[in-house]
Amino acid sequence: MERFPRGRSAIVGAATYGIGESPGLKSLDLASRAALLALDDAGLKLSDVDALFVCTPDDALSGLSAAEYLGISPRFTENNRTGGSAFHSHAIVAAMMLDAGYCDTALIMYGSNQRTGAGGLVSMRVASPYEKPYKPLTPLSSYALAAARHMHEYGTTREQLAEVAVAARKWANLNPDAYAKGELSIEDCLKARLVSDPLGVRDCCLVTDGAAAIVMTRADRARTLHAQPIYLLGAAAATWYSGVDQAQDLTTTAAAESGKRAFNIAGFEPKDIDVVQLYDAFTINTILFLEDLGFCPKGEGGRFVQDVGIGPDGVLPVNTNGGGLSCCHPGMYGLFTMVESCVQLRGQGGARQVNNANLALAHANGGTLSSQATMILGSAATL
Repeated sequence: MERFPRGRSAIVGAATYGIGESPGLKSLDLASRAALLALDDAGLKLSDVDALFVCTPDDALSGLSAAEYLGISPRFTENNRTGGSAFHSHAIVAAMMLDAGYCDTALIMYGSNQRTGAGGLVSMRVASPYEKPYKPLTPLSSYALAAARHMHEYGTTREQLAEVAVAARKWANLNPDAYAKGELSIEDCLKARLVSDPLGVRDCCLVTDGAAAIVMTRADRARTLHAQPIYLLGAAAATWYSGVDQAQDLTTTAAAESGKRAFNIAGFEPKDIDVVQLYDAFTINTILFLEDLGFCPKGEGGRFVQDVGIGPDGVLPVNTNGGGLSCCHPGMYGLFTMVESCVQLRGQGGARQVNNANLALAHANGGTLSSQATMILGSAATL
């Protein structure tokens, strides 16, 4: 049995900044502005931060750079880099450190200017020697390979992949901060330019600027800082490989492990979850993760998104901000799943708010389906 401090830490501050295009700002500028907003949300000051978790795409030593930039001297800095799942791992470490009394206030922050400052999507993973002869588009071709295999094994269709993109756009149309808005139909997705067979342009995440940050503290302190702290009930991470050329099964990811462990710690099941925030870098991700996390049987993800529905008019609300497909995707999207979970559990979603949301799942993906991390977050009613 994993030893995890269930419900003994909480998110008391959450914010995003600069979603879309933020010309003239560096990644650390964006991350720091999100951090200040999250601290303000928590009613705390920079001087209160004694544990700093940060990962930016353009600085391998961002733990040092961010501390200097913010003018703080934290007791602990963490710069773990597993791609988009890094921030969920940061939260796991922060929860344990807070419970142990090693720190009092943990700040987790991220920012990227990849749209206006970095010349477009940049992959930090280098293709393996076994992949290079095939000249893959990294990371896109890896996800296309998983999608093609899922279609072969389970009869998943491009129309079902398109359902994911259309649902994300419907949510984005309700979110004033989302970058991509407007009508998007199944036909629009199918007619879009093919990028890496079977994935077309609409199956791929946005390339945007943007930043996000959360502030965590112990549960007893959280109740004195924020009227609506969001409690970390369970979390787990799992890494099975780096490149998909080493995957034993292209249709099953390490989310099958991280999700099961997170649910066991939290004491809940998929049927209990009110809102789901997934790392949808590509439409196949959402289908794979819904299966691996237990929301539907393996192979049924395509039919689930088509028949049950994950949009505002569906049964299971998934990626209520528009996700990486229509809200934002500044290189690494993981932290945004946590922020949107807080928005929903606090009832701050406005037109996109899910009624009576008390329990959220935030899941992130790193590398090329390589690293997976799952968090179960809840309101006070779930303790």
